[in-house]
Amino acid sequence: QVQLVESGGGLVQPGGSLRLSCAASGSIFSIGVMGWYRQAPGKQREMVARITGGGGTIYADSVKGRFTISRDNAKNTVYLQMNTLKSEDTAVYYCNADLREHWTQRTDNYWGQGTAVTVSS
Repeated sequence: QVQLVESGGGLVQPGGSLRLSCAASGSIFSIGVMGWYRQAPGKQREMVARITGGGGTIYADSVKGRFTISRDNAKNTVYLQMNTLKSEDTAVYYCNADLREHWTQRTDNYWGQGTAVTVSS
């Protein structure tokens, strides 16, 4: 069974940093685009950052210059380094990826379970 598992969330003070990780596991043949999304209370889920297999990236305007997405293809893992965190970054952060399963060769879009980030003094 293919799945995404996030880690690294928590409570941090404004101006602080956190690093989120998301590992894909299971019978994976290949991984396409990986990304991070977030959903704040009472708001819709929004894209934070995405990265292609070749390393191309795109960021939401609200996090440009503060967040960095990266991936380790050998470990099937995507990271989100979050610096200069603000209270408005408080949300549940979800990992997302296009995963091709080894045996069926079928590509589906997957979501992780989410990890909470709270920015507060």
